[in-house]
Amino acid sequence: MAVNSEVMLSDITEVPFIKLDDSVFEFELGPPSEELKEVARKELRETPELQKQSMARLQELLKAEKDLKCPWDNEAWLIRFLRPCKYYPESSLNLIKHYYNFKVKHSSVYNDLKPSREKNIFEQNILTVLPNRDQFGRRMLIIELGKKWKHNKCSLDEVYKGCVLYLEAAMLEPATQIAGAVILFDLDGFSLQQAWQFTPPFAKRIVDLLQEAMPVRIKNLHIVNQPYIFDMVFKLFKPFLNDKLKKRIIFHGSDRKSLHEYISPKCLPSQYGGTLEKKTIDGLQWYSLLVQVDKEYEAISSYGYKKK
Repeated sequence: MAVNSEVMLSDITEVPFIKLDDSVFEFELGPPSEELKEVARKELRETPELQKQSMARLQELLKAEKDLKCPWDNEAWLIRFLRPCKYYPESSLNLIKHYYNFKVKHSSVYNDLKPSREKNIFEQNILTVLPNRDQFGRRMLIIELGKKWKHNKCSLDEVYKGCVLYLEAAMLEPATQIAGAVILFDLDGFSLQQAWQFTPPFAKRIVDLLQEAMPVRIKNLHIVNQPYIFDMVFKLFKPFLNDKLKKRIIFHGSDRKSLHEYISPKCLPSQYGGTLEKKTIDGLQWYSLLVQVDKEYEAISSYGYKKK
């Protein structure tokens, strides 16, 4: 199946996919469903007329940003930044500036960031996106930072890079741009040694990314199976959280009913009290999918502000 040339920034012409046992999983690069178009209209003010008008205005604003290299003539790229800002061009410009300034500020993490350079994080199998969406059409990222995380084999920066690679992939999907994503942190077995890996600068980077510099609608962050020791870590994050993000962080512990108030059991695997029958995709399967779009990540990295 060919991809709309406007969806990708690079010259990739085929939808990346992997074969599972009895099915195929691929990026959802096609137009959103009628149901999601209605969500976009209600929640994001999206109409063909406003979309066209806002893109034209954003292009004007971007042309005036002489120090910023970006694909301002790529309509799909413009929409990636217009949707999370409800089609207000000035707000979208601010998001774009934050997005690229953030990459300059943290260039040690973002330089040449692409899946083929980060195989280790996928081999650890602590990050996965479920093959299905939740009942609201949102993508679901699970981060297991307890028993599975061997911090001496995989640094916290590598975990961060893996998350960014997933979030950048989410930005490619029109359905995810509209519906957003939820993140589930599973802290079963989280230890004191793991807690010591967290620092205030790292906490600030994560919060700044989520609040200012990532054009993905993160609807909720669910914390499950957290031990008391995690309270110490969360205190590092608290000073940087704004009210909006604070309200989206929900602690569930081992209470599955509490989690199910937000995510239907039909959408969750059995380890979270769910009834999902689909097989989850492991880290190396995700790696084999994402390396197919290495060129897209190279294109993403080629834009932005020059380091001063």
